Parts: sequence; C-alpha cells; structure tokens
Amino acid sequence: MKNLSRAEFIKMSVLAGTAFSILPSKLVFGNNNSKLRLGFIGTGLRGQELLRLCLQRNDTLIPAVCDIDERMLAMTHKLFENAARPQPEVYSGDPYAYRELLSRSDLDAIIIATPWNWHYPMSMDALDAGKHVGCEVIMAKTVQEHWDIVRKTTETGLQYMMLENVCYRRDIMAVLNMIRQGLFGELIHMQAGYQHDLREVKFNNGEQPYGGGVLFGSEAFSEARWRTQHSVERNGDLYPTHGIGPISKMLNIYSGNRFTSLTSMASKARGLHEYIVKEAGPDHPNAKVEFKLGDVVTTTLSTANGETVLLQHDTNLPRPYSLGFRVQGTRGLWMDINKSLYIEGETAPHRWEEAQAWLERYDHPLWKRFENEAAGAGHGGMDFFVVNAFIEAIKANEPVPIDVYDAAAWSVITPLSEQSVAAGGAVQQFPDFTEGKWRTKPDLFARDDRY
Repeated sequence: MKNLSRAEFIKMSVLAGTAFSILPSKLVFGNNNSKLRLGFIGTGLRGQELLRLCLQRNDTLIPAVCDIDERMLAMTHKLFENAARPQPEVYSGDPYAYRELLSRSDLDAIIIATPWNWHYPMSMDALDAGKHVGCEVIMAKTVQEHWDIVRKTTETGLQYMMLENVCYRRDIMAVLNMIRQGLFGELIHMQAGYQHDLREVKFNNGEQPYGGGVLFGSEAFSEARWRTQHSVERNGDLYPTHGIGPISKMLNIYSGNRFTSLTSMASKARGLHEYIVKEAGPDHPNAKVEFKLGDVVTTTLSTANGETVLLQHDTNLPRPYSLGFRVQGTRGLWMDINKSLYIEGETAPHRWEEAQAWLERYDHPLWKRFENEAAGAGHGGMDFFVVNAFIEAIKANEPVPIDVYDAAAWSVITPLSEQSVAAGGAVQQFPDFTEGKWRTKPDLFARDDRY
C-alpha cells in the first residue's frame, strides 16, 4: 500500500466501505477554481505570517479578521495594503468579538492563531458556526476537550486541520520518502523534541523581534503576554507536536498503528529563575515567581505495532535549537543532530555518513514541485506547504492531510504528560480518538505532489 497515491487511497477507502468520518458531508466547493473565503482569528506575529501567505494567493478572499491587540491590527493593516488587497472588516475590543466574525455567512473556513487557551473554545464555536478550521498548535488543554473537538467534527461533517508546519520540513519529508521506500527497514525506535531556548520569547520587553528583558504577562509583548504563564502553572510536555507530528506520519499513526501508552518525568525547574536573576537581579519582583515547569521533560510512548518513541521538551535552559530527530530501523538510522545517517550495506561499516546527498536523492515530490513557491515563506518554506495543504484540500472537498485525529493524538500528549508527571511517572493509557478506525483508515499525508 505504501506506493499508492492520495487519490487511490481515497478511492480504495470508499470502495472498501471504510471511509472515515472526516470526509466532509457539507461540501462547500464544486471545483478547484473556487476562491476560499477565509476569516482570521488572531493576527499576532504567527497569524501575520499565515495571513501574508494567504494574501499572496489568487484563490483566497479574506473579508474579516479579529484581534484585541491594536498594535497587531495595525501591522495587519499594512499586510493588506502591501498586498493591494481590500482591507478586511475588523472585529476587536472584546475577547469574544470573534463570535461576531463567526456569524458571517461569507466565510468558508477559519484560521486560528491565538494563545493556546483560546484554541478549544474558538475551534468549537467555529465548527458550530459551520466553518472548517485550520488551527495552530495546541488543540486543547484537557483530554476531554480533545474528545469534544473530534466528536464535533463528526457531528458537523466539517474539517479540522492542525497547522503543524514541521511535518513539511524538507529533510523530514525526504526521510519520510526514504522510509516509505524501505531504506531503514522496519522501524523500531524514534526520537524528537522541542529543544529551543525560549527565554527571550518568554520574557519580552517589546523590541522586535525578541528584545529580551524579564517581563511577562500583560506588560510584555507577543508570546510573553501569555506563554510564560504556562511555565508558572503547568508541568509536562507543553509543546509536543513539532516532534511527534512528523514521527506519527513516519509510523503510520492512525493508519494501521496507534499510540497505546505514555509516561513522563520532569526535571527540577531552575532555568527561568536564573535568567531573571542574571538579567535583572535577585530583587526584581519576577525573581520571586515559582515556575512549575521542569526544565527538561522526558516522555516515552509505546505503539500498537511495537515501536517506542522518546520526546523531550527543553525550552528554559541555554542551548542551540534542535528538534532532535532520530529515526531508527532494522537497516539503519538517521539523526538530524549530526546531519548524518547509517544504512547497513549502503554506507561504510560502523561509520556515520553525511546525510545531505541522501536527502537530495530522496527529496520529496512536494518539495520538487513547490520549491519556488515556498521560497521566502516562514520557517524555511514549511509554512507555505501547511497553508497550501489546508486551502487546497478544503477547495477540493478532500480530507485534509493532517486531520482531526492526528491533531488530537499529537496534542493530547500535553495533558497526558502532565498527569504522568504529577503521578510520579505513572503510565497513562493513550485514548484512541478514531474508536477503532485506525486499523483501516488510509494515510493521505504527502502521498503525491499535491499536499
């Protein structure tokens, strides 16, 4: 089955009587020439990048945006001006102004790029309003909230796509191509994580892009206004999707495989406090804040097919950026930390080989097709692909390649890890959001050169 195209998978699924619930029952578009009418909720720095990409397209209309930050709205106004697009109607002034935007009849889909705590209520309200949803990570905060969104999509026949861009990173897609062609043999073990020094993001004095400082909360700028508070209140893997998303696609999670259990442990918390003391001294008020989030959170997962996965969350200590990918099978492995691989019988025995030539040889057809269009898009081009996938799938009345089940499986790691850490590393059983459909549900991600 690994060589079947996306279209062949959909056809096979329907003919076999195993069509899955995200095939939309409310078909909005009749052909690929229709313009998708998008509403934006959240026009902060992340929302602006997604908006910029949508404004560059000739198949989108953006009649309305919503944000409560006047500074961000002013920057958004410039984006429309620079794109020579009509200015949108703006909804602002109240945290629930987005509901007025959702009441509009001239919107087909909503892109949500707001602080994490708002993703769940905004997604539920958008689905209730009859709109498809493209939402930034994370999906929700509790296990029950994840179930709510999954069941709401089933109830409404609408689609929900998590805008997880790392699934489209060029080297990762090349490795996915190699896996599908059997170069690593049978997969055994995977590693990844979010290992990114975010201290200047979590304490931001408002200078662009990140000026540092020790402020967070209402006095701070951008993500420091809300993200740092999660480190005060929570202890678990708060941001697993950049790592687990690509790994899930490699392991065919919810397409013949699924996660079955999880356990997490957290180190002590020192990094954020020491940063404040270093930058502002021990007498600064924020030096008295107690941060709950352990500096390094380690999570292990098991799967129905017998693979193991190790994830790490590490954002509060000094370190270079790395997502720490390791893909290991019966024939060899690839690691992004040293940009190398080893394939038994293909590379020199017991020696690492630089991966670049292999990555170029197995460059994914999506990147070959859209390399020029992705040039200049955020995060090395990844943002182009995730936006393009959402728009093209909704226009074509086809399932999004990162569906609501994917989103729930990746995002629910956060509350499960919090529960495990609080229970001293106790094993947590992993919910099956497909309720059994994972055994026959086709994998539609990047099966051809479309999305």
